[in-house]
Amino acid sequence: MTILGISCWYHDAAACLVRDGRIVAAAQEERFSRIKHDPSFPARAIDYCLREARVTVDDLDAVAFYDKPFLKFERLLETYLAYAPAGLPSFLKAMPLWLKQKLWIPDLIARELGFDGPILFPEHHESHAASAFYPSPFEEAAFLTTDGVGEWATTSYGVGRGRELAMHAEIHFPHSLGLLYSAFTYFCGFKVNSGEYKLMGLAPYGEPRYVQAILDELIDLRADGSFRLNMRYFPYPAGLRMTGRRFAARFGGPPRAPEGPLTQREMDLARSVQAVTEEVVLRMARHVHAETGLPNLCLAGGVALNCVANGRLLREGPFERLWIQPAAGDAGGALGAALMAWHGWAAQPRTPLAPDAMQGAYLGPAFPEDAIAAFLTGAGLPFEHVGYADLPDRVAALLAEGQVVGWFQGRMEFGPRALGHRSILADPRGRDVQRTVNLKIKFRESFRPFAPSVTAERAADVFDLDVPSPYMLLVAGVRGATVGGEGLDRLRHVDSPVPAVTHVDGSARVQTVDAATNPLFHRLLRAFEARTGCPVLVNTSFNVRGEPIVCTPEDAYRCFRRTHLDALVLGPFLLTKAMFPDAEAAVLSAEAVAQTYGLD
Repeated sequence: MTILGISCWYHDAAACLVRDGRIVAAAQEERFSRIKHDPSFPARAIDYCLREARVTVDDLDAVAFYDKPFLKFERLLETYLAYAPAGLPSFLKAMPLWLKQKLWIPDLIARELGFDGPILFPEHHESHAASAFYPSPFEEAAFLTTDGVGEWATTSYGVGRGRELAMHAEIHFPHSLGLLYSAFTYFCGFKVNSGEYKLMGLAPYGEPRYVQAILDELIDLRADGSFRLNMRYFPYPAGLRMTGRRFAARFGGPPRAPEGPLTQREMDLARSVQAVTEEVVLRMARHVHAETGLPNLCLAGGVALNCVANGRLLREGPFERLWIQPAAGDAGGALGAALMAWHGWAAQPRTPLAPDAMQGAYLGPAFPEDAIAAFLTGAGLPFEHVGYADLPDRVAALLAEGQVVGWFQGRMEFGPRALGHRSILADPRGRDVQRTVNLKIKFRESFRPFAPSVTAERAADVFDLDVPSPYMLLVAGVRGATVGGEGLDRLRHVDSPVPAVTHVDGSARVQTVDAATNPLFHRLLRAFEARTGCPVLVNTSFNVRGEPIVCTPEDAYRCFRRTHLDALVLGPFLLTKAMFPDAEAAVLSAEAVAQTYGLD
């Protein structure tokens, strides 16, 4: 049985194909369209999934969409009526799209695909729960899903056993932990649905000065983790803004302008809402544990990408084991919908797999050696064929010399993290590496931290982490790190064995690399350790500011030429900037980048 899962028309559209319960392929539409967070119908992602599975639309037994459009429409109408006439501008903006497109989603899917079979519509949080539990290694587990909003639910929990999912309780819109976090993201001058990572990265630069104000005035948080927001501070149900005048008056004036200077206020707000978010997550998890009595917890929904909260939940929470869906946001809804159709609609049994069923999240397209060679020769590019046997040692030597390398291998990752297949790599021991890579390669704010990849067998020697973290979704302390300073100056006061991946609170968002799941990347880490004694590399996503992670060899080469990357590895082939005499003239200096993008 072959089932196609789809998520789209909000943000991070994606497709997933499941055959007989196995995840064959999954990818976000943005990787093909090159439009970051592309919400449109994932035609290219679907085409990839069908090609990867070597099937056509006629071979599909069902298509599953990640939420219920009519239930979502009900929520919109009821919200507009409840807030009328304040919501009229938002209503007038939203209705044409709904009347023209979103109310006709079953017909649109059938027409876009040319499909006349069953089209299934699990609820949004059912899709999240399915994406959390079904790929996990557990026969039985509690699940907790938290995001902005689905149809009505913003948070839900329940239990998965075998192929069964049972939802126990929900919190409904407009009360939403995800939207609370997004409101502060918006107020601090970052873009909602993409800038939340920036807010999380900014938080350790600040002090939790506003925690009590948030708890006293913005959120009524109960002991069991349930909560209600004080909607006098949040106009988002009725309007097009996340915060209004009352919010601004309480937190020291108008929102920060996008790309404007960062002040201590924004740092303190980020730290404060992060602390509140962690407290809510911990209380919810303790309640779920008390209600279910189960030792294992699975997480999904956009809030599950908050790796700092996940790290605290691992250290301080009541559960023995956590498993977090690597594509926890709406993209993962496509995967959850497909699995929900297989285990629910088709009533098929489930056999948990170790370490999980996600195959390292390497579910996107791969480009074989002959295809890469055809691209390089067809474009007339200079390159060296190193070969896979010698590649780890050769690249480790470049990294040990301080070079920054674009690393393009195997199947593209599904989800927002680069996990060693579409990565930019660097030596973590250099104090200036973070600023250099941020400004000269990523074209982004210098305060944003980088994540480390480390061999699984050495992770506990470098980090305060004694469990696998293959999907870079847990934050742990860096052993031997000390920090100091205030505000953005903290960046200059990090003392660590691996300063380039140590955030200003002495932590790191760790990826552990297993030899069985990613043997080539593991060999590279081992080769780097053999040269330097350090089993860690900087691993950041292979893209620049405002663009999705690269998908094809052409995407990777374009990024290599536009930035100060020193070398590019495409499969077994190596390109270096030394092969291109005009290389430096093609890219901006760090100072020009900072000026162009308003960075510091």
